[in-house]
Amino acid sequence: MRASVALVVVLIVRVTVEVVAGYVDYLPPNFDSSFLQGREHYFFRGYQWAFYPHIASGPVTLLVGVVLMSDAFRARFPIWHRRLGRIQTICVVFLVAPSGLWMAYYTATGTIAGISFAILAVLTGAVAALGWKAAVERRFADHRRWMTRCFVLLCSAVVLRVAGGTGTYFDVKWLWFDPVASWFSWLIPLIVYECVSFRPRRPAHVEELSQTRG
Repeated sequence: MRASVALVVVLIVRVTVEVVAGYVDYLPPNFDSSFLQGREHYFFRGYQWAFYPHIASGPVTLLVGVVLMSDAFRARFPIWHRRLGRIQTICVVFLVAPSGLWMAYYTATGTIAGISFAILAVLTGAVAALGWKAAVERRFADHRRWMTRCFVLLCSAVVLRVAGGTGTYFDVKWLWFDPVASWFSWLIPLIVYECVSFRPRRPAHVEELSQTRG
């Protein structure tokens, strides 16, 4: 389990660093680059006000999320956990989600993918807000579940990047590849998390009885 977690962390950090390294094409915007190609006619008509906050806050939320998901860090540095949690929530609710929703309207891979990204943006902002609310109300078990959902949704950027790289490597020409990947990147991981985390709880008296017999 620890090895699997370590591999996931390495993958997240590596993909995030690779994405940030590509920012040289965005400052100033290079419209010959893969992501900005074809966007020159609307980029400076409002799109840039969503694009730059999104690429600035996205990597921050991913890397901070990696730290916040660590039980050891939370137990050893509870104050820093709270401080980073506030930064995470503010970035997601006020930067990542709104900018992602705005950018979804301009998705280059079609309406189906645009709908996926719009739903993703709304869900990410909503679960972050619910996680914050649970923490304020000291419902820490609910807080952990909501924030884990938030991190899973944020990691859709990593999954999408890996899917895109895989498609490029195998020279996939399927027209529906990108729209399907846009849904796959967040919906499948979220379903997997919900299935894994769902464990029916036995009544307290049954639990006590089983422990006594044990």
